[in-house]
Amino acid sequence: MKRRLFIKINGIAVAAAVGLSACNDDTAAPGGTTQPTNGGGGGGDSKHTIVVVPKDSTNPWFVRMEVGVKRYAADTGLDVYQKGPATTDATQQAQVIRDLIAQKVGALCVVPVDPGALEPVLKEAMDAGIVVVTHEGATQQNTMYDLEAFNNSAYGGFIMDNLAEGMGEEGLYTTMVGHVTNASHNEWADGGVAHQKEKYPNMKLLEAEPRVESQDDGEIAYQTAKELIKKYPDLKGIMGTSSFDAPGVARAIEELGLQGKFFTAGTGMPEANKQILEKGLVHALTLWDPAEAGYAMAELARRILDKEPIEAPLDLKAEGYSEVKFAEGSDKILEGAGWIVITKDNVDSFGF
Repeated sequence: MKRRLFIKINGIAVAAAVGLSACNDDTAAPGGTTQPTNGGGGGGDSKHTIVVVPKDSTNPWFVRMEVGVKRYAADTGLDVYQKGPATTDATQQAQVIRDLIAQKVGALCVVPVDPGALEPVLKEAMDAGIVVVTHEGATQQNTMYDLEAFNNSAYGGFIMDNLAEGMGEEGLYTTMVGHVTNASHNEWADGGVAHQKEKYPNMKLLEAEPRVESQDDGEIAYQTAKELIKKYPDLKGIMGTSSFDAPGVARAIEELGLQGKFFTAGTGMPEANKQILEKGLVHALTLWDPAEAGYAMAELARRILDKEPIEAPLDLKAEGYSEVKFAEGSDKILEGAGWIVITKDNVDSFGF
């Protein structure tokens, strides 16, 4: 991700959905594990064995994250790799973490499926002396630091600006999250709703169903959108959060012939969403690069292992994470900066 791609929010920017693309030739090994990539093949000091545990090992978003993890291992020569469950399942993710605790790794960088469900196993890891950091887990208690790509509430407002632009700043809308247990998705949605109430008084949240789930599945997002449109004829828009929300809704918009009448906004990656951009089903996408998040998490864990001070502003050597600051009122949540805005005009320039 190039530094020039980061955009400051100076008005309305747009978003759609992370229906992610697989990236270059870096792929997970069978079972969702990337083999350790340091020069010694994993034989270094165990305190510098850093493992990134994503929500699942096959979702293209986390395939992209693995690119950054591998790059960090290559840049530092440390034993750093990624290992996740085969599907987005909190129980499976907890088992992966237990296995890594048994291996006495030095640090775990976790993107939690369900922060609450992982509390016991992450406490077990910390009690064993393992460094634990999280990403997209602002409510996580058993973590040393949670690293966010940005302020979650502000990002939700950013998505809402785009939805409001499409809807003409008026009409009925609802919000969609991957899972109601996903901390970041719900914070984005809450931030979007709060921003709407403050800035767009002629828009109204659907009280009967203010939040629906896509289960991080584009097919479910599509079916749910169709059901909502049929059930609530006055509904005019859906604010998405998950990587699959807006693409699924866009598919429903196209199928029902509602282009220009029904609108969606959310998070999205370039290649997988190129078609909906070119068709005008979504005006633009916003996102952050998961490869950079993976790199930054590993660097944060390395600094903790080496007992370096974690003081803001913190440069984690990744694009969008060069001036990381603590969230207001927190000494645990760290926030980077930088949205990427993708349109039909620049969709081919990103390389993922």
